[in-house]
Amino acid sequence: MEGANRLVLHLWRQRGERHGRIPCREGILTDTVIDACPPIWQPVPDWGAVTRRAPDLTIRTALTLHSDSHPIELHHPGHPAHTSGDLIAWLPEQRVLFAGDLLFHRVTPLVFMGSLDGALRSLDWIASFAPGHVVPGHGPVIDAHILPAVLDQHRAYYRLVHTTAQTGLRDGLTPLQAARTCRLGPFADLPDAERIVLNLHRAYADTTGHPFDLPQAFSDAIAYNSGPLHTRV
Repeated sequence: MEGANRLVLHLWRQRGERHGRIPCREGILTDTVIDACPPIWQPVPDWGAVTRRAPDLTIRTALTLHSDSHPIELHHPGHPAHTSGDLIAWLPEQRVLFAGDLLFHRVTPLVFMGSLDGALRSLDWIASFAPGHVVPGHGPVIDAHILPAVLDQHRAYYRLVHTTAQTGLRDGLTPLQAARTCRLGPFADLPDAERIVLNLHRAYADTTGHPFDLPQAFSDAIAYNSGPLHTRV
């Protein structure tokens, strides 16, 4: 696995290029959190001296890079999932897949800037690569023999969010109220359990067609958590 990581890092450093989708480029150029992080988290992250480096090359669906004779494929799932700018890096020779935040291992998934339905659909797409190892956006590396269980856990969580949202809308509850009625069950002990509020805000917006209210979503998550969200590195 370390060799695969070094291969990707070497390619990026050697070429001096940054690759991403158009929504990723737009987000980096307009994201105010980069300049000054609001007190949503505790302790408030200190980014230090940060230079915005938006992608030089934008990708619609796929792109293959080459480091010497080694191909590195970049793929978009074809729809919003974790965000609208998701990309995975696939090393076909090593059968290693860098999933980014399409997968969270032993951490609560987060889809509030993307699509709950799209995140669910992306799981079968990831499985279709039949990777030997998956590097998730958060958490330890996922080997092939445990990948089906990790994907099933994601499916169960996303379906819980969907069911809770549908029940909450039926009963006239706000996302925060719906979150407080939700029994997280096996997901209760995962880090960042308060993400249920953020994910419900996304599910409500997707279902009703109303604009996603980011400030309200964070305000509700802080209320659910009885204080600022915990900063994790």
